[in-house]
Amino acid sequence: MQKHLATSLCTLLVSGTMANPIAATAQSDSTPTATPIQHVVVIFGENISFDHYWGTYPHATNPPGEPGFWPAPGTPSVNGLNDGLMSNNPNFLNVTGNGKGAANPFRLDRSQAATADQDHDYTPEQEAFHGGLMDSFPEYTGTPGPPPSAYTTSGLVMGYYDGNTVTALWNYAQHYALNDNSYGSTFGPSTPGAINLISGQTNDVSDEMSASGDIVSDGGGGMTLISDANPIGDACTSTTSAQVSMGGTNIGDLLNAAGVTWGWFEGGFNLSLTNPNGTTGCARTHTSAVTGVTEVDYIEHHEPFQYYTSTQNLQHLRPTSVSMIGQTDQANHQYDIEDFYAAVRAGNMPAVSFLKAPGYEDAHAGYSDPLDEQEFVVQVINFLEQRPEWGSTAIFINYDDSDGWYDHQLGQIVNQSTTADDMLTGNGQCGSGTDTALPGPSGAAHAQGRCGYGPRIPMMVISPYAKQNFVDHTLTDQSSIIRFIEDNWLAGKRIGSGSFDEIAGSVTNMFDFHHPNNWDRFLLDPNTGEPRW
Repeated sequence: MQKHLATSLCTLLVSGTMANPIAATAQSDSTPTATPIQHVVVIFGENISFDHYWGTYPHATNPPGEPGFWPAPGTPSVNGLNDGLMSNNPNFLNVTGNGKGAANPFRLDRSQAATADQDHDYTPEQEAFHGGLMDSFPEYTGTPGPPPSAYTTSGLVMGYYDGNTVTALWNYAQHYALNDNSYGSTFGPSTPGAINLISGQTNDVSDEMSASGDIVSDGGGGMTLISDANPIGDACTSTTSAQVSMGGTNIGDLLNAAGVTWGWFEGGFNLSLTNPNGTTGCARTHTSAVTGVTEVDYIEHHEPFQYYTSTQNLQHLRPTSVSMIGQTDQANHQYDIEDFYAAVRAGNMPAVSFLKAPGYEDAHAGYSDPLDEQEFVVQVINFLEQRPEWGSTAIFINYDDSDGWYDHQLGQIVNQSTTADDMLTGNGQCGSGTDTALPGPSGAAHAQGRCGYGPRIPMMVISPYAKQNFVDHTLTDQSSIIRFIEDNWLAGKRIGSGSFDEIAGSVTNMFDFHHPNNWDRFLLDPNTGEPRW
């Protein structure tokens, strides 16, 4: 059905009956698109579960002195924290397992935006799910404060924010589309999530250095990545750290073969710049005014294309010119965030852009936070909404993992696994390990170590073609984004070889390609998240 949809949309576009009235004035790509979307921008954040940001949407507490949020009439509800989950939560009732951390969900105030990082490794996340009982988060993924005024036990993992802190995102949901049934492709932390975003495949580790704790046997003679090993050879990778390289194919390879412009843009990637605080090279840093933590801008295990020989730029070479951003030269499609702004201003916006904030703005608890994240997200979206390319742009907001934060919803286990690191349905088990199995690129009939779907994470579409004030319940995962890219530019060509893109749900229900709101410029204040009327 998706193939027929893509074909019909392409026919409409080419025939002119679905022409975009304010299409981009500068688009160099000649590859036709199956929809009016000529530019995809993926803002890929860090470590947020769905309930952590959206559990009480659209109802905010609205205490005095904080940005307020009042939903529009008719705003749809989400699969969030109902009265029973708020007052009689399984994690509150499970005193035996959770001990002093046993807790109901509780609101984190805007003044408590800085929190401790929770445990979000492959095995503890499965243990927290406890076979679908969803009652062991404090025991297995919870980490005590800060904030000291909230829970000083592992019960902190039950904390959530509302529209008085994640104000911009809630306001965007009023004008665009939110999905409440989207998941990490697998369990596990940042690197598997980032690699799933671009390839849907964490199997086929082609080389490793000191990474025994980060990889697991795939059952067919190969290895699967389950943790945060750094890319081998990155100029910023410590030689003493766990490191891996990946085989197989990623979406960059498919876009290159089709002649479609693209890039990964990450804060701190340009090693020649000097920050206002005097830091430079791999040591470029910012200090968050919210968390008080100084963090490097460029975090190498957040850069998934660096793991593949075909798409890496290990020495962080600069593009030969602004006009070459998005095309193949010595930069090999790997750039700094500032290069994205430069390319768009020059009328050279790539067809596909992945954006990764500098560390202090990426939302990762422990060193970043939702308020710093909001600054980054709003600045990017305000910038794009005032560009001529806006009329043909779709922005996806998605995350690499849940950070271990509580979410009440168990997703479908579409890919099973039986390794010593699996604990979802029993010791060494995520199901039987043979049913609904996906293979690996190197020939493993079922590549073990890819238990998924993992935790539920937010997914949003911001676009003139997004349905307005809409909550989508379609089952999707991180690889659903590359499936859209494949359908839009590549006539449905898949990465294959066991990639999750083969079974990923479609994001098209979040769009209305026949009734665009082309003149909508919904600008927000980066600090408060409130509309700039």
